[in-house]
Amino acid sequence: MKNKVILVTSDQLGKGDKELGEGVLETFFTLLKQREDLPAAIFCMNSGVFTLTDDSFVSVHLKELEDKGVEVIACKTCVDYYEVENKLAAGKISGMPTFIELASKYEVITIS
Repeated sequence: MKNKVILVTSDQLGKGDKELGEGVLETFFTLLKQREDLPAAIFCMNSGVFTLTDDSFVSVHLKELEDKGVEVIACKTCVDYYEVENKLAAGKISGMPTFIELASKYEVITIS
């Protein structure tokens, strides 16, 4: 995983029931943080920025990944659009140029 960037574009994993999708996404990050080989970065855009807020159980896991050295990033345009800057529990805010730079260096795995 260390040569990968995870792109989170939603606050749930998969289509269908929202509660189920949120639970599946939390399970994904719970298992991911237990691995020895962690991704280089996690970039959250669109409604994926909600996973970084206090309102999401996923934010706890993203904070732990950040503490383990994974770069966790929120799309500035998306944070501004959803007005969640003051609710972020994990990650730093950056722009699309950062994602483009990461995508040029690492394989991108999209979570949607």
